[in-house]
Amino acid sequence: PSFGFLFDIDGVLVRGKTPIPAARAAFRKLVNSQGQFLVPVVFVTNAGNCLRQKKADQLSHLLGVPISQDQVMMSHSPLRMFKHYHEKCVLVSGQGPLLDIAQDLGFCQPITIDALREKRPLLDAVDHDRRPSVLHSQEQLFSLCTVVLFGEPVRWETSLQLIIDVLLTSGYPGNPYEQENYPHIPVLACNMDLMWVAEAQSPRFGHGTFMVCLENIYKKITGKDLKYEALMGKPSRLTYQYAEHLIRAQALQRSWEQPIHTLYAVGDNLMTDVYGANLWENELASAAAAHCRSVLVCTGVYNPHTEVPLDTRDSITEAVFHGHRDFRFDPALVEPDHIVPDVDAAVDLVFQLEDFAP
Repeated sequence: PSFGFLFDIDGVLVRGKTPIPAARAAFRKLVNSQGQFLVPVVFVTNAGNCLRQKKADQLSHLLGVPISQDQVMMSHSPLRMFKHYHEKCVLVSGQGPLLDIAQDLGFCQPITIDALREKRPLLDAVDHDRRPSVLHSQEQLFSLCTVVLFGEPVRWETSLQLIIDVLLTSGYPGNPYEQENYPHIPVLACNMDLMWVAEAQSPRFGHGTFMVCLENIYKKITGKDLKYEALMGKPSRLTYQYAEHLIRAQALQRSWEQPIHTLYAVGDNLMTDVYGANLWENELASAAAAHCRSVLVCTGVYNPHTEVPLDTRDSITEAVFHGHRDFRFDPALVEPDHIVPDVDAAVDLVFQLEDFAP
């Protein structure tokens, strides 16, 4: 094969924990009788609340084909490349097995929001029932050098308060806020999705919504913009660079000698899947070996409730830009190369375009 697939998960293969019916049919076409993939496939999700192996096991069960963790790319996967932060003491925000995830990525000294709250119980004051009944003396000073935002936390008020404390004290939460403290310590953020689709009829808040809250609180307090050292997850360039690396690693492992010329990004979200694929194609494909084509499915965030347009050249734009603050809006970047009903139709379309007969 001279092409590969980048599959989004939520809204393309599953809705919450419920598999989309077309997904199993699609993947029966992608493997041989031994369960080996006929083309390189990477699952590129903006989720970040579990380890790659767990996500691979979930996908194997849902799709009925064996998936390895090397085929799974979480929103936080590019953090493996940020080795200069791995030895530092970092505050990690999100949910799930955060310490296991951070350590698997290479971080040696991660501290969760809950652990910070235990060390500094006076800082979390919004919920009256969670305020400490006995005042504790401050423990010895410790410093945090970086904030890593893995995904949406559960108690937003606690996470927002403690992250702001860390940023406004140069990593010494519990100290008075510093007036001259800009730029703040580095912030690394994964998953900028404003919304995502689960079993509910309408989209739900994503980590991007939490980031909007954090950015606006920081600016309201300081009058200055919160700065990100790096943004990961679709539609960031880092994500597509890393995904291409994984595609090529698969081809090499299978001894497929033909170069990979085209990546097909199959997703349900104009602002992440389509925007990211088009951004890669427009700005980076000339420097890389592969082109990237976007294939939009109608089973997730994007659902026109009408017949699928036969002419995909019709421009698709939204009146409101749902992308992240640091990404420019360009109508051309949210115009997919192809629109199909579901992932099974996406696989059929790509096989037809590539004249590929399994």
